[in-house]
Amino acid sequence: MKPWNPNIRVQAEPFDAAHESQRLTAGRNDVGALVTFTGLCRDEGGRLAALELEHYPGMAEAEIARIAAQAAERWPLMGLTAIHRTGKIAPGEPIVLVVTASAHRKAAFEAAEFLMDFLKTKAPFWKKEHHKDGASGDWVDARDADDDAADRWS
Repeated sequence: MKPWNPNIRVQAEPFDAAHESQRLTAGRNDVGALVTFTGLCRDEGGRLAALELEHYPGMAEAEIARIAAQAAERWPLMGLTAIHRTGKIAPGEPIVLVVTASAHRKAAFEAAEFLMDFLKTKAPFWKKEHHKDGASGDWVDARDADDDAADRWS
C-alpha cells in the first residue's frame, strides 16, 4: 500500500510537527501507528551559531519523492510526510521532519528510520557551519556512520 499523496516539501520556514501529524491522520480511523521524527540543529558543544543548508531545487524534492516511493513499496504505509528545511538554522531549531502512518507500529517505525537514513545520505543537501566566534566553517562532509546506516537496508 503506497501513500496516496506523500507530502514532500523543502522550505526555509519552520514547520509544526503536531500540525503535520494531524494533517496526516485527520478523519482517519484506520491508522494504528503514527511515527514522527524531528531532527534538530545541534550547537556542537557551544561553538555553532547556525547551520546553513543549501539544496538543488527540484532535484532535492524529486530525490525525497523517490525515497518515499521506495518506503511505500517496502512497508504498508497509509501516509507519509517529509519536510526538509534550507537556509540558516540556529541551534535548537528543527531541520527535518518525517512522519509515517501505518496500521501497525513496526511498519511506521521502520519506514521512518529508512527515510531518515536515506535523507542523510542520498538527498542533495549541503551543510555549512557558522561559528559563534564569527568564523565561517567548512562545508560538512558526510559521515561514514550515515552511509553504514543506509547500507543496512540493501
